[in-house]
Amino acid sequence: MPAKSQAQQMAAGAALAAKRGEKKASELEGAAKSMYDSMSEEELEAMASAQQKGKPEHDSNA
Repeated sequence: MPAKSQAQQMAAGAALAAKRGEKKASELEGAAKSMYDSMSEEELEAMASAQQKGKPEHDSNA
């Protein structure tokens, strides 16, 4: 599932870094913390790796 906005993509990237041990999970906040708790590394990678071009900064439908 690709990210719908740049903010969602950045949160997924932060959660992915924590899953991989590159960042402390205790440093996560908000959506990144929720994603860390509820999504697998594979799901986070799919969300974080999509292109940002053409995505809004924030999804108005969220």
